[in-house]
Amino acid sequence: ADAEPAPLKPQFGVPTAKLGFVERLMLTAIEERLGTPYRMGTEGPNRYDCSGFVWSVFQQAGVAFERSSVRTFWQEFAPPTEDERYKFGTLVFFNNLHHVGIVADENGFYHASTSRGVVYSRFDDYWTKRINGFRRVPLAQGGSLVASSGR
Repeated sequence: ADAEPAPLKPQFGVPTAKLGFVERLMLTAIEERLGTPYRMGTEGPNRYDCSGFVWSVFQQAGVAFERSSVRTFWQEFAPPTEDERYKFGTLVFFNNLHHVGIVADENGFYHASTSRGVVYSRFDDYWTKRINGFRRVPLAQGGSLVASSGR
């Protein structure tokens, strides 16, 4: 009864005109990965785990930071402002920091699901009750950026 709900087709409501250059690159990277199978410890291109998916999307968009675990991402990046929580590109953390995804908007997020691969999922009851919090990766202005600690 507590199984992950079936993914829906993305209903990504943010007009790309409102996204910056880096965010548009991220969206392209996400779209290229949709449907790619899950495999623990991988970062693509044929399989992804959740942190590998997140890392690879940012790498393709030119935002450089070290590939690491979900818990390290949580520690490395600063919490977003209230207005940024459901902004495209914010990281959303679940299940006691054992899962991470990329916020699409207030309706859903992208992630590498263990059972379904890279998918869009809605912030429904299943996911909302599992959220631990959010973090923002600093986006470079005109180049790549090595993330500094948000602690």
